[in-house]
Amino acid sequence: MNHRSLEVSLIRSSMAELDYRSCFGAGRDVEIEKRMLAVPKVDTLEDLVRELRSAFDTDRVNVERVQDLMRAYKSNPREWIKYAKFDRHRYTRNLVDEGNGKYNLMLLAWAEGQGSSIHDHANSHCFMKVLDGTLHEVRFAWPNESEEDQEQEMENIGYTHLKTDDVTYMNDTLGLHRMENPSHTQTAVSLHLYCPPFDSVLLFDQRTGHTTRSKVTFWSKYGERTPFGVSSVKPDNEEFENN
Repeated sequence: MNHRSLEVSLIRSSMAELDYRSCFGAGRDVEIEKRMLAVPKVDTLEDLVRELRSAFDTDRVNVERVQDLMRAYKSNPREWIKYAKFDRHRYTRNLVDEGNGKYNLMLLAWAEGQGSSIHDHANSHCFMKVLDGTLHEVRFAWPNESEEDQEQEMENIGYTHLKTDDVTYMNDTLGLHRMENPSHTQTAVSLHLYCPPFDSVLLFDQRTGHTTRSKVTFWSKYGERTPFGVSSVKPDNEEFENN
């Protein structure tokens, strides 16, 4: 088995080992739990940050609860504009809250026509809400491990059009995906929560299924530009999904 197949295989096997206690109501009917818990009023982004911290304050947090909180917040550009840092070369990741170390809440800013590579989520859970504009999500099946060195175009398994205030969810058991701003005249902004946080992902070549390990960095933190920039020295053989 070559390096690429081994890395993909290890990621797939570790999916089953994911500790759901930090993101799901372990051993309980999440739909019943959802009905039991009234969704609080979330009028502002500050309210959302506070309620998310509360939701992750225990080891029993379910996906539906987090989705409901993100849906409850209605996008207000005046509240998130300070995090919306655009770069004409690539989309940016801008940290909003570290979630007491249990998750990262960040705002992604997409200039016209920008998109991500096809990527995994490092065994984390991805919650996403569109704050402005529209985004297209394209999902792909994991490459077939048995093919090893064979090159084969990746299989498209789904397509979703997301508009302002839409919320979606993704994890590695559902496949891989690529996000893109389809507009060439309008920017887009989205809010993402990743639980647990991660600092690297696998990128996939759509034509061949080949993978590259990539660091993920923040363009800004809490509205301030991070030191990492175009002048930073990049180690040999190390890729960065964005900065």
